[in-house]
Amino acid sequence: MRLVVLVAVVVWPDQASAQIYAWRDASGTLVLSDRRLDSDATTYAVPDAPSFRTMRPAAPSVGHERFEPLVQAHATRADLRPDLVRAVIQIESGFNPRATSPKGAMGLMQLMPATARELGVINPYDPEDNIRGGTTYLRQLLDRYEDNEELALAAYNAGFTAVDRHGGRVPPYQETQAYVRKVGAAAEVERTSSSSGRGKRVIYKVVEIIDGRAVAHYTTERPASGSYEIVQR
Repeated sequence: MRLVVLVAVVVWPDQASAQIYAWRDASGTLVLSDRRLDSDATTYAVPDAPSFRTMRPAAPSVGHERFEPLVQAHATRADLRPDLVRAVIQIESGFNPRATSPKGAMGLMQLMPATARELGVINPYDPEDNIRGGTTYLRQLLDRYEDNEELALAAYNAGFTAVDRHGGRVPPYQETQAYVRKVGAAAEVERTSSSSGRGKRVIYKVVEIIDGRAVAHYTTERPASGSYEIVQR
């Protein structure tokens, strides 16, 4: 099922040059507007349109409150802000548990098939299974980027390899940057990371074998290789 979002007010001051622009946003939603807000938008001429036309925005999904207990439970279990989880679901699927993107992402938190398998998600269209997997994945990304929510969201959308390839910054992809802005607007995303001296500091425990003995040491920098344990967030 695909959601359709319409701008609240569409105005065509020149009847002879009326146009509609259509494109899909970061979550695969079809967007229609009287203005070109996306460089890849397809243009449709509307020769007989009146000078003014108004439309009401699409109503939010009905009954999304029924997912709130799952959001609260899995956000707590994964040490996430419920506002962040709720915003990701809103932007990803509009709280539609049966949503499927053109790229194959599934369910409330739009898990790709490979990601769902890695997270042990058996039925990505089951709200609890999906939110459990999605929050687990989001927690993994936050750990990777030291609780920098902006980078974690960028990786959630474009993949962590894209973020790493661009020097630990939000990739210059229009879709990804729009996604981060939208989720950020809904959840007041925290852009600070522990490496900048602000926000929460992550402490890692690393165990090394020295002269046959296990020696533990602690660091605030995520180890580049080997196994480690997070002892504080």
